[in-house]
Amino acid sequence: MLLNAAVSATPSSYDIDPRLVRAFTAVAEELHFTRAAARLYVAQQALSRDIRRLERELGAELFVRTTRQVALTPDGERLLPYARRVLAAHDELTDAFRAAPRPLLVDLNSPGLAQERVLRRARELAPEQELMARYESGLTGAVRDILAGRLDTSFGRYGGLEAGLRARLDSQFVRYERMAVILPEDHPLAGLPEVPLAGLAGERVYAGAGNDRTPEWTDLAARLFAGRGIEVAPPAPLAVGHEEFRRIMAKHRNPVLAVVDFPPMPGCVLRPLTDPVPLSPVSLVWRKGLRHPGLDALRTAAAELGAAEGWLERPPGSWLPEAEPGLA
Repeated sequence: MLLNAAVSATPSSYDIDPRLVRAFTAVAEELHFTRAAARLYVAQQALSRDIRRLERELGAELFVRTTRQVALTPDGERLLPYARRVLAAHDELTDAFRAAPRPLLVDLNSPGLAQERVLRRARELAPEQELMARYESGLTGAVRDILAGRLDTSFGRYGGLEAGLRARLDSQFVRYERMAVILPEDHPLAGLPEVPLAGLAGERVYAGAGNDRTPEWTDLAARLFAGRGIEVAPPAPLAVGHEEFRRIMAKHRNPVLAVVDFPPMPGCVLRPLTDPVPLSPVSLVWRKGLRHPGLDALRTAAAELGAAEGWLERPPGSWLPEAEPGLA
């Protein structure tokens, strides 16, 4: 038989795709193409095509097919124990590397935000995993890095991403985060414990305009300010670090849209916004198909903290953009 020559050939003679071996084994064990296709989550036509390809590569007929039944040929019987050993070794190799995955690169957007607490809890839940923090301002920019393989996950306003980007991601809603405004410490509104949105009428408020990493944040600001007499401030140099933030704020003096967890900045005060209370919806996002124990720990940590601290509950009198995708 031709299969005898194939089995005894040198290892360099054949390079058979494990998918074909798995297809053969499923049909050999089920003796039914429809059941085998369902077991492998593939179309029956694709399964039949794989079997024909394997038969061509081996130069042997592996199954006898009739309208009523499928049976193994002698060559099929001979191949089956080899195929099972190959698949067992393949699965063992896969499991060995799955047990020790590479570090998970987690973008937290900015220091001091609630995302850091999610990461700390995830590290407690999966101490054997390496979860590495990164700080890439802006979800749109982080998603470009995720899809390019430079990051694994990020946090931010999933609903503000372009539909084409959302289609390539999975997400989990994490929390409603209350929005705030950063003011120069001598601003007329700086003495208030909270700033009503009406108090910002006539102001130009900086919300990342011109920064191609943060359009989802600028869009959120534009929706919030619409009809309230508040303008989105024009693009300004991107300030990196406390000293640069202080210098740009002193020069331009525009209030800056932020969230209540934003870290303190020199020469400035942070005040929650009210009447209504605007909310920034924060989700955890990752590329479709990503599997990693660290991601599982992040998702569990976010759900735990959200349930314990009411992160998923909207406060009364709050504001959200209409028809926001991705919310729980």
